[in-house]
Amino acid sequence: MADKGKESEGTRDPKKIEEEIEETREELGDTVAAVAEKADAKKQAKAKAAGAKAKATAKKDAAKQKATQAKDEVASKAKEVAPQSAETGMHQAQQLAHENRLPVLVGIAAAGAFLLGWAVGRR
Repeated sequence: MADKGKESEGTRDPKKIEEEIEETREELGDTVAAVAEKADAKKQAKAKAAGAKAKATAKKDAAKQKATQAKDEVASKAKEVAPQSAETGMHQAQQLAHENRLPVLVGIAAAGAFLLGWAVGRR
């Protein structure tokens, strides 16, 4: 039975019918492809694995960047503090040893004698 607004089956334009058939084929093809993709467990597992791998790689890269940034900050702070204090300390020790050679030599000799006595006593 045909509606009043539609043409009856016998009087339909063949080109319209062909267009409808082609449209239906395309829709059916898309539907079949979607069903086949959902049914392909191996493909879904690979897609999930690829997604998890990408997520893990992103997290690893972010953590690596954060660690590098923290390392650079610590190194920068250490350079700000250490070179001056270490250099100053070394300079002061050299100056003290240079100014007080005799006490330094006596201290070195005493340490050497102590180590020699200790080594001989262990035999």
